[in-house]
Amino acid sequence: MISDVEMQQHYDDFFEEVFVELEEKYGEIEEMNVCDNLGDHLVGNVYIKFHSEEDAEKAVNDLNNRWFNGQPIQAELSPVTDFREACCRQYEMGECTRGGFCNFMHLKPISRELRRELYGRGKRKRRRSRSRSRERRRSRSKERRPDRSRERRRSKERAGRF
Repeated sequence: MISDVEMQQHYDDFFEEVFVELEEKYGEIEEMNVCDNLGDHLVGNVYIKFHSEEDAEKAVNDLNNRWFNGQPIQAELSPVTDFREACCRQYEMGECTRGGFCNFMHLKPISRELRRELYGRGKRKRRRSRSRSRERRRSRSKERRPDRSRERRRSKERAGRF
């Protein structure tokens, strides 16, 4: 069985890999959030807020032609630019009684060290120092639901989801 420490390390490795690749290819990332929910509409969702709208549009266009862990990436622009309003406050305080099926986002946290490395003052000098195992199995994709509105997919907000 995998320990909590090992699980966090695997998650941090995934988070850093995605963050660094997308920031290097598309531009500065202000915020990246990964949902820890189990409900169909949130499971596996990764929300990324780029500094510029143009960077988000390019990322969405490119990522829709990619696969991750044997699954196609379903990227779209999101009308949400302030993720704080979509987060479950009860979960943040350790008091959510709805568990993984809550309709508000339960964000999976990264380690403090990784947060400092990716978002801290030394951000521009960061290097990919963590070991990378390409054998790891992970998934962040989900099927696109057919009931999503066209208007939402065409939103020109600067927050992108992939």
